[in-house]
Amino acid sequence: MLQLPTVALEARIKDELESNPALDEGHETEGKDNSEDDYDEPVEQTEAEKEFDFSEYMSDDDIPDYKYSIRNKGADDEDRSIPITVGKSFRDRLEDQVAELYLSETQFTLAIHLIGSLDESGYLRRELESVVDDLAFSQNIKTSAEDLEVVLLMIQTFDPPGVGARGLKECLLIQLRRKLELNKTVELMTAEKILEKNFDAFTKKHYKKIIEKLELEEEHLKLAIDEILKLNPKPGNTSSAGEKPIEHIVPDFLFNVTDGQFELTLNSRNAPDLKVSRDYKDMIKGYSEQKGQVSKSQKDAMVFIKQKLDSAKWFIDAIKQRQNTLLITISAILEYQREFFLDGDETNLKPMILKDIAEKIDMDISTVSRVANSKYIQTPYGTYLLKYFFSESLSTTDGEEVSTREVKKILQGLISSEEKRKPLTDEKLTTCLKEKGYNIARRTVAKYREQLNVPVARLRKEI
Repeated sequence: MLQLPTVALEARIKDELESNPALDEGHETEGKDNSEDDYDEPVEQTEAEKEFDFSEYMSDDDIPDYKYSIRNKGADDEDRSIPITVGKSFRDRLEDQVAELYLSETQFTLAIHLIGSLDESGYLRRELESVVDDLAFSQNIKTSAEDLEVVLLMIQTFDPPGVGARGLKECLLIQLRRKLELNKTVELMTAEKILEKNFDAFTKKHYKKIIEKLELEEEHLKLAIDEILKLNPKPGNTSSAGEKPIEHIVPDFLFNVTDGQFELTLNSRNAPDLKVSRDYKDMIKGYSEQKGQVSKSQKDAMVFIKQKLDSAKWFIDAIKQRQNTLLITISAILEYQREFFLDGDETNLKPMILKDIAEKIDMDISTVSRVANSKYIQTPYGTYLLKYFFSESLSTTDGEEVSTREVKKILQGLISSEEKRKPLTDEKLTTCLKEKGYNIARRTVAKYREQLNVPVARLRKEI
């Protein structure tokens, strides 16, 4: 339960409400049952009471309110919708385009199978011979790589441009040739030659080799490369041509700071108030008042009711415990990283590992890890995964311990401001960081650069 983010929790609660009739939405009304006085004086137990202990279900006074009710609503209690991305999936849009073609029944089947074989970037990574084998084993369809190629070339005419390619080179050429059909400019034709005959040199940024081989002026090369850089290397990662997919993150915590005072709330709009069904409690009350022998059918009914009530109580307790653990953990993180949360300056992040928070709140490291790896906090400076605030330490020349997050931020700044014609090597970056007072090895700089998804200097070179 703890590792579920807000949206997943809402789905979990919905499933539980549907499967357990003893669990209900809403919260207990204040006040006592009208018949509570009936339980003030000790009375002789009935047969039903001897078999089952109803006391834990009967009196609202004996059980803390949270046992039956969990109030989860905050300032946004009227908005309980789940944000979702509306629209057809990538494969749905491709299948719609298949339906617009005049294909034989076999070709249609092949097209649908090929679309289902595309990866999330829109590429067909498998050899056509392997797809032939798949069709033979899974659908008893006999075909050939040549027949599949015919259908694949049709898919490569679909939108978004580049879909169905078997590699980056083919993907870029498909898009470039689509542009050339509309406008045969010198830049586009040069770009096509670069991709067709000098793709390896282009990916390695060996621009001098390209200039010599194609006998180009440097300015013409730059214009052609600009056209290539406009192309989309991952057409499958688009909601429509030229658009990036929208990823909705529902934050688990809402944070603000006013005059140096922290304001934190748990976002629980997707977690409704829960309680044990009043009808089921009334049924227990009815059984407890019965006199005489309990029949087998009544006993079976009580067993069923008890199981459902136990399950409902456990679920409500689990939700309550989840929320308490979340609040305890995030409060400790806020306090530990107070300097950052005051102004959002990432260089103020302190070294912090899971153990630091676990010791502070007296919980297992695994518990903190489950919270940190799946929960988001919305702040005035952006929405962060809690894992972001954890980092190892690095010492400065003054012996001060600083967060590796701070070092990465400075490293990113150095790379952003470098001369693109002569980008900084890892060795030079190491020297720059040491000049700023950070004790760091070149291999560590290389590791941080890779974690920032920044390529080596040679591949950052521009003309």
